[in-house]
Amino acid sequence: MTVNFGVVLVTAASEVEAENIAKSLVEHKLAACVSLLPIRSIYSWQGEIHSESEWQLVIKPDLAKFEALKTKVQELHSYEVPEIIAIPIIAGSEDYLNWIGQSLGS
Repeated sequence: MTVNFGVVLVTAASEVEAENIAKSLVEHKLAACVSLLPIRSIYSWQGEIHSESEWQLVIKPDLAKFEALKTKVQELHSYEVPEIIAIPIIAGSEDYLNWIGQSLGS
């Protein structure tokens, strides 16, 4: 079986929202693990520059399930246009990648 592990980045407005998204993704086996980090984002939105405290979700999924992951994030997210960016993992620790596969049933 071919697996296509990756990292998906999502920002959230609050720690509570980030935790809710993370728990749901892990519970639904759309992510093996989600790391949460407080960050500061500076961005342009509707013609204005914003500077906000946010929470960065670093999600470890099988990218074959990306559409389901994206749908779940959009369902739970408060932003009109949430960041949902997928980056493929091209190499990694064999033990860690095996753990991701086992956690996701891949």
